[in-house]
Amino acid sequence: MSNKSKVTLSRRGFLLSAAATGLAAPAIAQNANTTEVERDLSEVVRRNISSFRSLEWQPYFSNLRNGAILVDISSRALHMWEENGSYALYPSSVPQSEDLTRRGRTSVVRKVTGPSWAPTPAMKKRNPEWPDFVGPGPDNPLGTHALYLSWKYYRIHGTHDTRKIGRRSSNGCIGLYNEHIAEVFAKTRIGTQVLLI
Repeated sequence: MSNKSKVTLSRRGFLLSAAATGLAAPAIAQNANTTEVERDLSEVVRRNISSFRSLEWQPYFSNLRNGAILVDISSRALHMWEENGSYALYPSSVPQSEDLTRRGRTSVVRKVTGPSWAPTPAMKKRNPEWPDFVGPGPDNPLGTHALYLSWKYYRIHGTHDTRKIGRRSSNGCIGLYNEHIAEVFAKTRIGTQVLLI
């Protein structure tokens, strides 16, 4: 065996061991202000929830008739109160930019399990390659359940892409993990008041 072959084998061995070490190490994500180690999703969700602050409903609603949902765009959280006063807090995705964000009062006008999806005219203009229609299933951007609001095109819905939760990632809607939208969906009535701040 020549010296050249030994060097090649050594380099190959080094690269293979480096790749194996890299596979065993956790992924590191960086943004402008933090370095964060990506771990099990349930651990990340617990950490995010613990950083949210719970809220009282009285500053935002005059009553809890039919329940109430408050979406805080800044903290990327959905707060829900049932008519009996029970409270729950969920991490959410929010619109990508301020021009896609709508704030104010609305209500739930329709509930759909296994929703279908079609891009709005504005979405199709921005993304002409998007399909015109997606039926229920794992490729559907609305996840497993959707709450349709009185504002045209706006929904609170699930998502199969869990990376979107806790981020500015939607085209205007509020997204939740599928297991969380199932809980919210079960507790929500037609007429539930919704406030986005």
